[in-house]
Amino acid sequence: MSQTATIHVTDEQKKLYNEQGFFIMERAIPEEHLELLRRELNTAIAEIHRKMDEKQADVLGINHRNKRYFVTLFRETGKLGEFLFSDYMADICRATIGETAWLFCEQYVVKAAEVGMQFSWHQDSGYVKTPHTPSVSCCCALDDMTEENGTVYMLPYDRAGTKVRVDHIKDEKTNDMVGYHGSDPGVPVICPAGSIAVFSSTCFHRSGFNRTPKPRRVYLAQYSPEAILKEVKAIICAEEFLRDGKRVREAK
Repeated sequence: MSQTATIHVTDEQKKLYNEQGFFIMERAIPEEHLELLRRELNTAIAEIHRKMDEKQADVLGINHRNKRYFVTLFRETGKLGEFLFSDYMADICRATIGETAWLFCEQYVVKAAEVGMQFSWHQDSGYVKTPHTPSVSCCCALDDMTEENGTVYMLPYDRAGTKVRVDHIKDEKTNDMVGYHGSDPGVPVICPAGSIAVFSSTCFHRSGFNRTPKPRRVYLAQYSPEAILKEVKAIICAEEFLRDGKRVREAK
């Protein structure tokens, strides 16, 4: 698949987003961009290890050597713009949050082999204190996603019983913010590498343990229909992408 391949959100996917809070686009990421995302992550982890070696430590911030990694690149280096501001990401934004879009968060999340931690039920909006219009999250699979390697699970709106943000409670053991306390296991996202799970910031989701001998890598890109001012560390960017449906940020 070429970098300029045309990928569009279907009417059925729009309906699923509005009614259930999420949909899956299988093999949506062009091969060039998938390789770019993987390559930049490898470089970033190598740099994290170099800094750990300098400090003679296995922990650097929230990164734990060979256990888990959280890496942001665009905010720090400006890299990955050709993916974050691509035509197909613009189409996803228009189909979900409308004609105006701002990049406000981007982050790699890596669950290392056999030790990757689970993540509790939450809404992405549950981590945002500032009153805001719901955003859209794009969870991009850099590896095949399975229940064994800790894929994300979605809780459809009708099973969660709500489409709006609810107050979350902090789990003192994990520091996770938890917003759903029911017994529904959710719907596992089983998909090949290059797929994108697109979901609203009010859609509950969680992830499981990685029980495989290989790491599980995803890249999360979140876009908001308004600029969300930096209030907490989790809010990373306020980079305008679309205005009245037209691009104001080129893919570079």
